[in-house]
Amino acid sequence: MSTPIALTIAGSDSSGGAGVEADLKTFSALGVYGAAAITALTAQNTKGVLAIHIIPADFIAAQIDAVLGDLDVAAVKIGMLANAATIEAVAGSLARHPPRNVVLDPVMVASSGERLLREDALDRLRGVICGMRVVTPNLPEAAALIDAPLACDESEMRIQAETLLARLHPDAVLIKGGHGGGAESVDLLVDAAGCVRLAAPRLATRNTHGSGCTFASAVAAGLAKGLPLAAAAREAKAYVSAAIAAADRLAVGTGRGPLHHFHAWW
Repeated sequence: MSTPIALTIAGSDSSGGAGVEADLKTFSALGVYGAAAITALTAQNTKGVLAIHIIPADFIAAQIDAVLGDLDVAAVKIGMLANAATIEAVAGSLARHPPRNVVLDPVMVASSGERLLREDALDRLRGVICGMRVVTPNLPEAAALIDAPLACDESEMRIQAETLLARLHPDAVLIKGGHGGGAESVDLLVDAAGCVRLAAPRLATRNTHGSGCTFASAVAAGLAKGLPLAAAAREAKAYVSAAIAAADRLAVGTGRGPLHHFHAWW
């Protein structure tokens, strides 16, 4: 019996709510063995990011090469890439060890407002999206990737997802509507076959730190288990929604707290 394995390539959140820490918790909660390659160290808590240390590009590549050269990784989730050198290192490693499924979460700005991707690296990020299994931008990230205004409704979200497909050529785009308004939080999975609408009630809580990381890593976990992309996205939406609904059961920090990744077990 094979063990489903997923690799996260992302930054570390010292408070444990987002980044690599959130990804590994998500993999574990969804029955997937998690490995990690760390691109940056952040000194942060629930109130914000205090400092960032970017890992040297050659060491990032060494981490990825070590994992992909040994473990049978079924899915890769990519999060914080920080700068162009990091993007080049990650792209080089993935070219040497082509994985079966890559989920790219194009992290640009922390939920507390700090920039996590240098502005001069945006073009390089656009250049590596081609061929990704799925890209998972939130509304501001989708707008930045295609240099457009923020989508204001589902129709505009779909247009932006289709524009991302046409311009940057991933296999699919999962555009996340958590930054929008309304009674529902709606995400759209768009590919050549059409559009799948993923909706859940919008919950009144400030404890949503790491929700984007968690969603992308939950999709990767589903793909690692062999689910089709649409089924992986539905499972991820249900998991993230439940983790947000249970977030207020945790008492972590004095700012925006984390999701409850292990809500079904604690």
